[in-house]
Amino acid sequence: MALIERRIGLLFALFLSMLILAGARAGWLGVVRADSLQDAAAIQQKADIRVPARRGTITDADGTELAISRPAQTIAATPYLIDDPAKVAALLATVLREREDILLRQLVRRDTGFVYLARKVSTTRAQRVRDLRMSGKPIEGLEFIPEYSREYPRNWMASQVLGNVGTEGTGLSGLEQHLDERLRGREGRRRLVRDALGDTIELREEQRTVPGDQVRLTLHADLQDHTEEVLAEVGEEWKPKGATALVMDPSSGALLALANWPRVNANKLHEAPDYAMTNRAIGATYEPGSTFKAFTVAGALADGKVTPTTPFSLPPVLQVADRTITDAHARGWETRDVAGILRESSNVGAALIGRRLGARRFDQWVRRFGFDTPTGVDMPGEEKGIVLDYDEYSGSTAGNMAMGQGLAVTPMQMGAAYAAIANGGILRPPHIVDSIGGRKQPPPEGERIISEQTAATLREMLKGVLGPGGTATGAAIEGYELGGKTGTAEKADETGYSETKFVASFVGFAPANHPRLLVAVMVDEPKGENYGGVVAGPAFKKITSYALTNLRIAPS
Repeated sequence: MALIERRIGLLFALFLSMLILAGARAGWLGVVRADSLQDAAAIQQKADIRVPARRGTITDADGTELAISRPAQTIAATPYLIDDPAKVAALLATVLREREDILLRQLVRRDTGFVYLARKVSTTRAQRVRDLRMSGKPIEGLEFIPEYSREYPRNWMASQVLGNVGTEGTGLSGLEQHLDERLRGREGRRRLVRDALGDTIELREEQRTVPGDQVRLTLHADLQDHTEEVLAEVGEEWKPKGATALVMDPSSGALLALANWPRVNANKLHEAPDYAMTNRAIGATYEPGSTFKAFTVAGALADGKVTPTTPFSLPPVLQVADRTITDAHARGWETRDVAGILRESSNVGAALIGRRLGARRFDQWVRRFGFDTPTGVDMPGEEKGIVLDYDEYSGSTAGNMAMGQGLAVTPMQMGAAYAAIANGGILRPPHIVDSIGGRKQPPPEGERIISEQTAATLREMLKGVLGPGGTATGAAIEGYELGGKTGTAEKADETGYSETKFVASFVGFAPANHPRLLVAVMVDEPKGENYGGVVAGPAFKKITSYALTNLRIAPS
């Protein structure tokens, strides 16, 4: 009997100990670890899902789509619901074309109830993942989240201008970056709630998505495509380091085409070298050379220092402080008027005209035409160029700058300044965005910098550049009167100026008396030839000829 009582006592003590242990365990879990366990349960039973908005479409002036967003699927997983992570990773790797080890690392995580496996997969590939089976059943624990992928239907067209978008749907460069806030819209949020078994019991929309605005550009796809083809021909013939061309309506500043070479496939940016990604029209600076002489003459005309027929006696060599200035071709003493100096691009003549202006006044005219200041074009990454402060001028600075040396400009600055000559004296910021969300963008305000009479006189003089004796006779177009200026600039290097590296350029407008087009071409380090009239002039002619026909601009 005593033995039975002892056994009962031992059993009672054992059960009592187990009860005490269970109570202690319950107290530990319910009090000490309550917060962490509650968080773990929430992680397993709730998930906040980001729902990106559809990014706005970018089109050309006629509605041709240049950047669009297509429906896609992001594939995610709830790791604790994946029964055999290794096998699932192997199956997914084949369909998603992802590394198996990377997928496996995501599937075995236990610190979260939600992991991404593949972002913005095509709907076709996402369906193939849905169709995967393990033991005859669909893979449990996978989530398919609707998203959008950014695509560029014209592949190569205006890729440096359009820019690109990152994985998270944020604009990283170009117009995609500059207009990101308007294009991106507002993302939504959904809350996914599961029961203890992992079954979905609620999918609640907490914030509605708002799609991004559509952006219409001033570009014309056909003209843009032709301009890029012409630059590709320049690249093939002259093997330059790079090239850019822009076509502008000089009266409004609207950019009708803006091309860069080498071309870049916007859908395969990872294959492009970094230097090819630059939008050279705003991101590259160069010494303009003789194209700058038009502004030297403009200032002297406006100040009444010269007229087109004012004669200058030109020595073979002009000494300007510590610098000797000569023309491109050796000659003796000659007399030329201002129109002839501009037509035949005399360095000595330009320096003498600049001397008549005076260094301080010349400096004021350089800045009045917008150099050393960004144009304000509605694109990111614009350089402001390089112009010395007047206090930093040496004795030869003004003479050098008068013929386009000793300063650096962007092609966009050069285009905007020539547009002021073409449109009757108004300097205004170029622009490429026509409307956002269906609302027309107000045209940028301009500022009068020269009189209509000065602009008209200068246009008449610039017609001579393409006429007999001019430096760009090969750029003339039958039936049209054109005006323009060639530029051939030596590139600066460690020792001064290179004898082998040049920038060839041409800026011109058509028709000359009432310009509706302005075209600028810049070719960086062409091989074989370096003169603007030989390298850039023919490109100007091809682009302008097409534009005149495409935009139905009648002959003079």
